[in-house]
Amino acid sequence: MTITRSTFLRAGIAAAALLSAGPVLAEGKKLVFVTEGAFPPFNMTKPDGTLYGFEPDLLAEVAKRAGFDYELKAQAWDGMIQGVADGKFDGAVDAVTITAKRLEVVDFSAPYTTGGSTFAVAKDSGLTLPGTGTAVDLGDAAATEASVSAIAEALKGKTVGVQVSTIQSDFLNTYLAPRGVTIRTYPNGPDVYQDLMNGRLDAAMSSITNISAFLKKNKDTAEATGASFKGGIMGAGVGIVVQKGNKELADKMSAALKSMSDDGTLEALSMKWFEMNVTPKL
Repeated sequence: MTITRSTFLRAGIAAAALLSAGPVLAEGKKLVFVTEGAFPPFNMTKPDGTLYGFEPDLLAEVAKRAGFDYELKAQAWDGMIQGVADGKFDGAVDAVTITAKRLEVVDFSAPYTTGGSTFAVAKDSGLTLPGTGTAVDLGDAAATEASVSAIAEALKGKTVGVQVSTIQSDFLNTYLAPRGVTIRTYPNGPDVYQDLMNGRLDAAMSSITNISAFLKKNKDTAEATGASFKGGIMGAGVGIVVQKGNKELADKMSAALKSMSDDGTLEALSMKWFEMNVTPKL
């Protein structure tokens, strides 16, 4: 199954008229959304427990335009998607990439960020991965094989850390683990970076945006290295997760995201939190 941005574009355009329609759900119902609160700058947690970041800001604007009330709660990443699938939560905003595998159990809004994934290493590690500055589409078999082979050779016998149940962990286990690279998974991103900086990992893999946020705080001790990867098992962008079959809510939010794309609000939020535009044109 191939997932493309145009799939969500068509849905978003068709749903645009919904913005002027009545409430998405029964009046007075407060929807429950969850986020990890530990994946900067997408979502973070202040000392007092307040959730903040790109996605809390995004959800606030989406809810305003789509016409629903909601509560945003912190929830551990592992089991989050299943929680939405089971109806425990109405939705999730946690940098969740749209993939064919996930679409088997949940639905998504239109994507609100796109981009790739790459590696980070400690500067004093002496490790440099090939392909730095290049982007590889996993749909290109020849380019993928060439890049993966070179990176696997550089990482052979080494350990790469990654957050569990992510597209990056899928990538590592599919492409690098069979080539002699040890993959170590963690329940959250901060633990990955902590072990990287403490010398317990040789490299870490995450989204470019998350690694950029990490490097912003650790520019003297860490750096990005190696090619970035997108497409294929890396999915078709990040969307808001909803329960399978909840087309009404998904369409409402897609229409809101399209209007935010059209008037520049989506790009403005991206520039505020990422200092670059990582949003698609919907």
